[in-house]
Amino acid sequence: MAGVSETVGSPGLIRRLYDVCMEWISGRHGEWILFLIAFVESSFFPLPPDVFLIAMCVAIPTKSFRYAAICSVGSVLGGALGYGLGFWFMDGIGMSIVDWYGLTERYDLVQQYFKEYDVWIVGTAGFTPIPYKLFTITAGFVHSNFITFMAVSLVARAARFFLVAGLIWKFGPQIKTFIDRYFNILSIAFVVLLAAGFFLIKIVL
Repeated sequence: MAGVSETVGSPGLIRRLYDVCMEWISGRHGEWILFLIAFVESSFFPLPPDVFLIAMCVAIPTKSFRYAAICSVGSVLGGALGYGLGFWFMDGIGMSIVDWYGLTERYDLVQQYFKEYDVWIVGTAGFTPIPYKLFTITAGFVHSNFITFMAVSLVARAARFFLVAGLIWKFGPQIKTFIDRYFNILSIAFVVLLAAGFFLIKIVL
């Protein structure tokens, strides 16, 4: 990865990747391409599967929940790959991915989050715009419980993708602009409410 001439944040590189992926998902193997994008995004691919999920749901709204399920399964299995990279190959591949995304300084902070919240912090990364791949790799490196990691990832990723699919299925293509504009805010608000709920339960119990 170090040999790539453009950084992951390069608009030119991102745009080319986007155009190629959009062309692929428009073909006969679109569902498999969506699965593949969701899979690799969980460990190293820069483009979130949401944009392609939205495009496919808008094209065929009646298949929205099918596409969300494909995204969810692909993303969680990809998270398992990220976990494995952190568990067995952190010093090599894992750290190269972290460095490539310019997340080296945040990596120490993420490790601290795992010390405080354990694998449950993955739920936040899985649902919000926080880089999920950074947390899958770190979960493996700190040897978080794999079963719990997979369960939390499934709930978080499915909630994210089915929310998008549900909105398009209910309101049609016109909701796409709303999702593009406000999804990050809505997802962060959801996590804040979820955290407040856990805090309240802790106080009451």
